[in-house]
Amino acid sequence: MSAKGSELKRVRQSRKANLINKSYKSKISTAVKNVLNESKKDLAEKKLNEAVKLIDKVASKGIIHKNKAANKKSNLYKHLNSL
Repeated sequence: MSAKGSELKRVRQSRKANLINKSYKSKISTAVKNVLNESKKDLAEKKLNEAVKLIDKVASKGIIHKNKAANKKSNLYKHLNSL
């Protein structure tokens, strides 16, 4: 890669975006684990609402695909209904 100014800026921007996207994905996986590890339905319901809100936010930013977000939410609701 040549060391042109615009190319270097693009690399800096993509690295910054990768860190932000990675942190959002990590937050999603943590929220999902919190819901799946909960055994009481009322507590799981509260954590589910937080997880769904986060999943919707990340999907609206385009970090994950809207269908992936729908699949994650569907799995969480299935788990909640099985409690």
